[in-house]
Amino acid sequence: MTYDPSPSYRHHPPPPPPPSYPPRSHTHRAPHRAPRRDPLGHHSDLRILRGAYRWQRRTATLTALGYFTLFLVLSAYAPGLMTGTAVAGLPTGLLLALAQLPVTWLAIALYEYTARRRVDPLADRIRQEAALDARREAGR
Repeated sequence: MTYDPSPSYRHHPPPPPPPSYPPRSHTHRAPHRAPRRDPLGHHSDLRILRGAYRWQRRTATLTALGYFTLFLVLSAYAPGLMTGTAVAGLPTGLLLALAQLPVTWLAIALYEYTARRRVDPLADRIRQEAALDARREAGR
């Protein structure tokens, strides 16, 4: 068996350098334009908005479902705790079931708070940029 040092693929030389053009004369100037931005669909603000909205949904959902799951687990695996008396002769399970409504309200309030604080400002900024882009395109 012999060793062949030549590559098994065909070698292509690098492409020639681009031709050099003469420098522009200073008599012709291009009109001043705003710098080009990426199209709105690929804008980083949209990725940030999706992340903020995803965080908002997860937080609110896990608040409500987490409490309900805890209630179900305690009902299934700790019946002694759930049937025990807590306050004024009421069973603990009944009090925890009644607490589900305030926890759901808390999840809704958390959802609204995060919407006002994180999601809405981003959505407003993207909406304003989209309107500005539309006006620029209409003016061309």
